[in-house]
Amino acid sequence: MNLDQLNAGEKGEVLKLNARGPFKKRLLEMGFITGAVVKVVKYAPLKDPVEYELKGYHVSLRHEEAQQIEIQKI
Repeated sequence: MNLDQLNAGEKGEVLKLNARGPFKKRLLEMGFITGAVVKVVKYAPLKDPVEYELKGYHVSLRHEEAQQIEIQKI
């Protein structure tokens, strides 16, 4: 399952990043590491981007970016 498949209010645990290069580094720097818990806070009016809560802060990702993060729903 990918991060973009969660609905508002749901949580998931990061399993793997399928991103490469500078974007993967950026995700790691933001805290998207194996075992991190991510919660979907809300969707923008047109469903893109999506606001996530991770390690006590909020980050927004587009759907195509969130598709590169494999999670396990919790």
